[in-house]
Amino acid sequence: MEVGAALSLQSSSWIGPEKVGRRCSGSVRLPNRCLEERRAPLVRFGDSRSAGARIRTGHSELKVSSCYKKSKGSDNFHNSFDEALEVKRKSEEVLPYLNSRCIYLVGMMGSGKSTVGKILSEALRYSFFDSDKLVEQAVGLSSVAEIFKEYSEAFFRDNESEVLKDLSSMRRLVVATGGGAVIRPINWKYMKQGITVWLDVPLEALARRIAAVGTASRPLLHQEPGDPYTKAFAKLSALSEERGEAYANADARVSLEHIAAKKGHGDVAALTPTDIALEALIKIESYVTENASVLNSRYIHG
Repeated sequence: MEVGAALSLQSSSWIGPEKVGRRCSGSVRLPNRCLEERRAPLVRFGDSRSAGARIRTGHSELKVSSCYKKSKGSDNFHNSFDEALEVKRKSEEVLPYLNSRCIYLVGMMGSGKSTVGKILSEALRYSFFDSDKLVEQAVGLSSVAEIFKEYSEAFFRDNESEVLKDLSSMRRLVVATGGGAVIRPINWKYMKQGITVWLDVPLEALARRIAAVGTASRPLLHQEPGDPYTKAFAKLSALSEERGEAYANADARVSLEHIAAKKGHGDVAALTPTDIALEALIKIESYVTENASVLNSRYIHG
């Protein structure tokens, strides 16, 4: 029995070469990969099981609600409004240099890639995708943890690579990648078709975030013994040791410790997602303006 899953990626904001336009109205098929003892279901268009794999995305104007709610007080409301305007202004400065290239956010689990990615996509009027969600929908399971349990981590990684391969041929996307996407060199080949941004968060802050929400959705952490913070910090430390050099391959690094120091905060927990998105745009602008010729060559030659 063959293993496969169909994935339809459609977005009103994709532009670019004719080959990209043709893909927008078609489907992206994850090939037959990674035969395990438990075999994955074959999902085809027209099959009712594939309905969840069809994704439509659009874009909207940057929303103040991305940061703080007005109910927290007029000062916070005005601060968040000012932050949102600053992100919008910076995105307008950066946009001409991007030449419709995709932005790939990399970083450890819990680093805020999806939250920051959505803010960036709204500001840039790009479409947003979470690569983990695309794999889940293509395979037909509700979480990465479930995929790990039903099949294996290797099965997930194979499908993750196929998703990144398909996304790499498209334009005007912000993509939040899984924490382990950086461990395969082939994934860097795909992501380097765009601009890669590393969200670098202190391990203590990551462990606090993950402990607060639980580890059930984190398959690499859930089976570890101990209290949530301790086991999260221990595993994150091991993963950081394993992946640190890989994350450093990113074109731009957004250090939350640096942002907090710049804003006079003693703890990165005081930062808002908008603070981080703004710093990401500043780092992207610096990179694209300093490396225009390299980026053009990379895009032309793949």
